[in-house]
Amino acid sequence: MIRFGDFEFDERAGELRRNGTTTRLEPQPARVLALLVERAGEVVTRAELQQRVWSGDTFVDFDRGLNYCIAQIREALGDSASEPRFVETLPRRGYRFIAPVHESRDGLKTVPSPTTTTTPVASTTSVGDGLPPSLEASADRRSLGRGGQPVPDAAQPQNISPLAAFSAVALVVVLIAGASMLMIRRDATKTKPDTRVRLAVVPFDNETGVADYDRLAQTLTDATVARLAADPYRLAVIGNASVLRVPRSKRDLQAIGRSLDVGHVVLGQVQQIDGHLRITAHLIRTGDQSHLWAQRFEPSPSDTEHLDREVSEAVAGAIAKRLLGG
Repeated sequence: MIRFGDFEFDERAGELRRNGTTTRLEPQPARVLALLVERAGEVVTRAELQQRVWSGDTFVDFDRGLNYCIAQIREALGDSASEPRFVETLPRRGYRFIAPVHESRDGLKTVPSPTTTTTPVASTTSVGDGLPPSLEASADRRSLGRGGQPVPDAAQPQNISPLAAFSAVALVVVLIAGASMLMIRRDATKTKPDTRVRLAVVPFDNETGVADYDRLAQTLTDATVARLAADPYRLAVIGNASVLRVPRSKRDLQAIGRSLDVGHVVLGQVQQIDGHLRITAHLIRTGDQSHLWAQRFEPSPSDTEHLDREVSEAVAGAIAKRLLGG
């Protein structure tokens, strides 16, 4: 029986005893510890350990196996590679047992009946020869299985409360219902064609040459767009596309129709003839550029306050009659 620190080590049985508790080492870790204790204070090289513990005709991963043994020994002793009290690592050389060792004679020391425990095994990865103690300490704390192979953690059953189970089922039901509603809406959108009349409103042109009438032309345009957009279920109105702001001399109604996918356009002019103001509004089919409707408005200079409403209502009435069936 060999004694060091608070431990007694039975080499033959491969057992460590401390305060009445016995920890049984596996055969290879026990043989490694026995050799280190036998050579206490001396460096035991990895080559010596391989010759003494692993027979020459055994084909195993020696580095992994030795690292596993050292990890098991340190686990049993509560030792650390970074701050060793028993097993010291000498990088690129081997290991040294640094604690004082004493032999106990049988009968001189009474050992209480031990309570046998098994050294917990933690998982690790292979650590090569000559790693620094800090890295080896990290490896020692991980658990390895027999022969240095990682041991998978056992699955731990968990109790699920009825409330948690009900909540999970309710969540699944809500998700399924939401997905179903989304699919129904998508199908409805796909199967229901857009039957609205698509048309564009070209900005009214100020042809008076007087900049003061630019504002009137813009007001007439905005009022017409707003009035037509008030019927969104029957009309799809476009009034702000860049292609609509092309000057009249370069305007191509067929190109507008193709670009915006509209079949009709509304456009108008603000003119001044013989000192009198004239507004003309048109409804034109883009495909053949034929006029479906046109109307002139000649308000007096003092009667332009409600002109935008008069023009926009007239345009809306013409569209309702000619394109919407009444």
